Amino acid sequence: MKVLVTGGSGFIGSHIADSLSDKGHDVRIVDIRRSEYQKKNQEMMVVDILDQDALDKSVEGCEAVYHLAGIADLDNASTRPAETVRQNVLGTILLLESCRKADIRRFIYASTIYVYSEKGGFYRCSKQAAETYIHEYHRRYGLEYTILRFGTLYGPRADNRNSVWRYLYQALKDGKIMGSGTGEEIREYIHVRDAARLSSQVLDEEFANQQVTITGHHPIKYRQLLETIKEMLGGRIDISFNNEDSNDHYRMTPYSYTPKIGHKLVSNYYVDMGQGLLECVQEMESSIFNDSQEKHIVIDDENR
Repeated sequence: MKVLVTGGSGFIGSHIADSLSDKGHDVRIVDIRRSEYQKKNQEMMVVDILDQDALDKSVEGCEAVYHLAGIADLDNASTRPAETVRQNVLGTILLLESCRKADIRRFIYASTIYVYSEKGGFYRCSKQAAETYIHEYHRRYGLEYTILRFGTLYGPRADNRNSVWRYLYQALKDGKIMGSGTGEEIREYIHVRDAARLSSQVLDEEFANQQVTITGHHPIKYRQLLETIKEMLGGRIDISFNNEDSNDHYRMTPYSYTPKIGHKLVSNYYVDMGQGLLECVQEMESSIFNDSQEKHIVIDDENR
């Protein structure tokens, strides 16, 4: 299958591109920068996700699209709400339009487990909004989709936007790790290659129009992860926590029951509907009469 991977130069995107190639798919990488991990049998196109014409060209000849481009760092998104909307929401809509016009068979979207949560800030908001548009494109145009809701990833090709990368970097460079929170927070870490392998499997028909969660098998406390790093490095690492609660990151679970209850405001003093309709008719009749008079005057002028 000819498969497009937007964001294919990045952390998870490059691994998904590799996994798809390993399965025999013909992979086209689309990103705003060239991939340093591109394989010889992979095609590369430098494209801005906000350029509709470029997106239209990029999907030509493809059967499936993996969409991973955009702002992927929760903390980065927390201070850039407008740019997060442009990249994660508008960028997704423009790509959906390209896929609709090109009659793409499947749209696979990289979302997050934070969509279940009240945490996640503007990043979660952008992913929820994008998912809603994906569902609507399926309802209106029949564009099949698969939504991948990723947990906490780690592994090679990461950078300072990845939490595990930052812990290891602190440990190796400074001999200490300053952790946020209390250390009791629970995560389900998954290696990026495992996540990519699972992601490449969802092209199978059984995953059409499904939401798929991709996280690790074993929940562990944040403190345990840092203690593991300390032990691996010979116990020479000092670990401390700032004990601050995060407004954006979940503590124990991404799942939140947050019903949005609305209140109905009514009044004992109101316009009767019959009277209200008469008022509308009176206004409309007056407008129609005035339009008729103007047309009549124009006709009279012509007759003169």
